[in-house]
Amino acid sequence: MEFPDLGKHCSEKTCKQLDFLPVKCDACKQDFCKDHFTYAAHKCPFAFQKDVHVPVCPLCNTPIPVKKGQIPDVVVGDHIDRDCDSHPGKKKEKIFTYRCSKEGCKKKEMLQMSCAQCHGNFCIQHRHPLDHSCRHGSRPTIKAGCSPVTASESKPSGDFLTLAPGGLSQRLRYWFTRLM
Repeated sequence: MEFPDLGKHCSEKTCKQLDFLPVKCDACKQDFCKDHFTYAAHKCPFAFQKDVHVPVCPLCNTPIPVKKGQIPDVVVGDHIDRDCDSHPGKKKEKIFTYRCSKEGCKKKEMLQMSCAQCHGNFCIQHRHPLDHSCRHGSRPTIKAGCSPVTASESKPSGDFLTLAPGGLSQRLRYWFTRLM
């Protein structure tokens, strides 16, 4: 051997392999090879001092202290029942709180969409003044480029109101063909 002092032998009684990069156990302070450096692999008698697991609440991600002799599952269950902020049984904050003001519509939205003219709150489908028959003051809202009489007489076709991929481009084509 060229380097007889290089490396150390594994402290595991059944192994004794010469390892050039041994790992020293931080609990028992002995040298081990890559196969026996874990506490369980060399049955470390001092592992209980170092190998401490702290359970974490699955709901609020808070570490929960466990005393010696206590079962971690029971302690976490008690935390969820008493102290947990994210308990599923507790009242949750409602997300869809803004109800549509259009008569007959029961849809609710996450964000408030109020009409600039009548200040009513509407869903996505009824957010435009023409879609919810907006009346600003006593005068009905008219379509652009039409007199109040022709606006009330002309109704857009069913294709105009459908929302599909490219629906905006269909609406624009519709209006350009009407104006030309």
